[in-house]
Amino acid sequence: MEPPPILETRGLTREFRGFVAVSNVDFKVRAGSLHALIGPNGAGKSTLFNLLTRSLSPSSGTIYLKGEEISKVPPAKIARKGLVRSFQISSVFPHLTARENIRIALQSKHRQTFAFWRSDKVLDQHNDAVMELLADVGLEPYADRVAVELSYGRKRALELATTLAMNPEIILLDEPMAGMGQEDIERTSRLISRVGKNRTIVMVEHNLSVVADISDCITVLRRGEIIAEGNYAEVSSNREVQQAYMGGGHASSCSSS
Repeated sequence: MEPPPILETRGLTREFRGFVAVSNVDFKVRAGSLHALIGPNGAGKSTLFNLLTRSLSPSSGTIYLKGEEISKVPPAKIARKGLVRSFQISSVFPHLTARENIRIALQSKHRQTFAFWRSDKVLDQHNDAVMELLADVGLEPYADRVAVELSYGRKRALELATTLAMNPEIILLDEPMAGMGQEDIERTSRLISRVGKNRTIVMVEHNLSVVADISDCITVLRRGEIIAEGNYAEVSSNREVQQAYMGGGHASSCSSS
């Protein structure tokens, strides 16, 4: 039998004063997969992300993490349960070094977020882990570079490293390649694919072609509803997907592909 999904929604709906942003969404993510959530502007992708992390409460429907219903669990507890997200806009501390940014994330994991008064000896316990994370995202040579001096693509890599510092079971990436040039997109795609090994990643993306080579499964939203799901070949040939993107039958689900 197929193992149960690590993350699942059933009938998930969110309304804003009569406007339905997410409508009756049944969404399943397999453990260890890279699952892309795509759709044109206004499709409901970010709203769905906010529901998954409980930044928003659903109007109706349920959310399950590892089989446990989390529909009413506070956001901080969601993160401690292993569901951690990054945001579309880079959220690193601009005037701290790459090393310091990651060390703060590690301090947060150990509930030492505000322990800036601690001795260097106490804080240095994180140094090996910091350098390992910097190496994971290709930023080891930039350890002592102030974040504001990094290129946009490297800032996003640093943000991914701070997310990894939380040791999440599921990483939610909200348009990690937004605003990037082609060179940074290619570098970031390789990075996400590399760090995604043995991890579960759900990634919101606007551009279908960006996720073509790195996704195990793609779910397509339009006007808050799922219109297609499957691998790249399936969703890219789906007529509803083509109409959603270019104006002009449902794919099989990931669990059956």
